[in-house]
Amino acid sequence: MIRVVVVDDEQLVRSVLRLILSSASDIEVVADCGGGQAVPTVVAQRPDVVLLDIRMPDEDGLTVLRGLRTALAGRLPAVAMLTTFDADEYLGPALRLGATGFLLKDTEPEQLVRSVRVLAGGSSVLGPGVTRTVVDHFRDPAPAGSDRQAVQAVQLLTARERDVLALLGEGLSNLQAAERLGLAGSTVKDHVSVVLAKLGGVNRVQAAVIADRAGLVGRAYFGRTYLGGPNLGCGESG
Repeated sequence: MIRVVVVDDEQLVRSVLRLILSSASDIEVVADCGGGQAVPTVVAQRPDVVLLDIRMPDEDGLTVLRGLRTALAGRLPAVAMLTTFDADEYLGPALRLGATGFLLKDTEPEQLVRSVRVLAGGSSVLGPGVTRTVVDHFRDPAPAGSDRQAVQAVQLLTARERDVLALLGEGLSNLQAAERLGLAGSTVKDHVSVVLAKLGGVNRVQAAVIADRAGLVGRAYFGRTYLGGPNLGCGESG
């Protein structure tokens, strides 16, 4: 069973999410609570996945994330931030604090269940329509030299690994990337693990940002990934 804790300040939202997730035979919502009770609840329950509202009046999602990192010595469960995307300023800090997913509160029930399964499997999720917003948040403004640094990091990858990174940049899951590349899911999972390690131990969302900054998104040719573009001054690689 996939153990889930739902954190939201609104009881109605928690009840709806519990109802949706409990309809899946392999998911158990072991607790739900507001932000003020989130850290002790997660520490006590040790869930596989936490669905965490970004904005809460008693204790917001970023404060909860910081508390969890301290209480669990950095060994966080998979944490997906629930957002309506009127709070873009929260995205960057949440990512840096270890969030591995971003989901809109109006995510379709079937997609929510699938996302929890993906998170429990060790992958990150970006809900429909979220990938572009997250990447754009990190592109404008981008830290000085970040595009060049991203390209340099990507050049450490093999051609196949760049293909995988490009698909991560599109927000694809391991299964979707495997279908696109014509590879086994386990093979893509191995490639993803290597890519994340080579890029400095980043998570999938951070890798998506790197892929975008390196010019890979939408430029994968399955074995002949082209890096960058005119603005980055990079030629063909792989």
